[in-house]
Amino acid sequence: MKLSEFDYELPGELVAQEPLPERDASRMLVVDRATGTWKDRMFSDLPTLLGAGDCLVVNDSKVFPSRLFGRKEGYAREVEIFLARPLDAERRYWSALVRPGRHLHSGVHVEITPRLSAQILETGIRGERRIRLEWKGDLDEELQRIGHVPLPPYIHRLDTPEDRERYQTVFAEKRGSVAAPTAGLHFTPRIIEACEAAGAEFARVTLHVGLGTFQPLTNETVEENQLHSETWSISDAAAAALERAKRRIAVGTTSVRTIETAAHEGGFSARTGETNLFIYPGFKFVVTDTLLTNFHLPKSSLLMLVCSFAGRELILDAYRHASKEKYRFFSYGDCMLIL
Repeated sequence: MKLSEFDYELPGELVAQEPLPERDASRMLVVDRATGTWKDRMFSDLPTLLGAGDCLVVNDSKVFPSRLFGRKEGYAREVEIFLARPLDAERRYWSALVRPGRHLHSGVHVEITPRLSAQILETGIRGERRIRLEWKGDLDEELQRIGHVPLPPYIHRLDTPEDRERYQTVFAEKRGSVAAPTAGLHFTPRIIEACEAAGAEFARVTLHVGLGTFQPLTNETVEENQLHSETWSISDAAAAALERAKRRIAVGTTSVRTIETAAHEGGFSARTGETNLFIYPGFKFVVTDTLLTNFHLPKSSLLMLVCSFAGRELILDAYRHASKEKYRFFSYGDCMLIL
């Protein structure tokens, strides 16, 4: 397969730059795989489509303020360090992206604040850097104080204080992601209560979203691409809920990758692991019955996952409909429920 097979045209004005005033006010395109049809609905209708035996699988990973700005000695402009994932238990060493890359090579020291600095150690693949952080006091407090919300590059504005709350799901508990599991952004306590009243339960799993969300696939041949590894975990309570579910509704592609990884590695049990599972057409889903997901970028691994679940032609036709009907796309946009 070729990346070009997963391309589509999208007017720039449909890329949501701000969240809606209310989280659960999004539109929801309901796609039926059996009939190849779709209906325009609202996300607030979701509880009416649920019943006893349904299990909504949500990702409880929490985004941390991972974009840092500082100064390199002898360089007039501000430089950026984007923390991606820690490489050791003490979080002294990190994989990171930097900008401008040509000025941040091995040996360079960057002062971020008087209490926090970074040393560039080496350059890896795709421009990644291995860095060492040095800090005084509590690292999390310092990151919370001076770090910026890692909004995706297609949101063409600086982050605001409001993004600290809105670019975070109501399920977020376990810090570690550099991007929100965006399908979960639509949920509110009111919707959760209505889902449970309809007979559904929630299983909270964890997958810490990493660099793969921001970096495009580089090889035109789909099968020759590889994803970054990401850490995932399933608790005893989540494993039990997943086992007894009659229908598993994955909320977002990260939930899909978590439960499919677990299923392909022996089933549901309390454990932690790493996954670089790349799902594209031809993949055999084992445990995902229904998928709630946002609209994804052209030629992205996330779009390929959705096409794998529902069929490329059906999904691209549905995307064209969504574009025609002025749905809002990407992280702060509307969503799609695939039955």
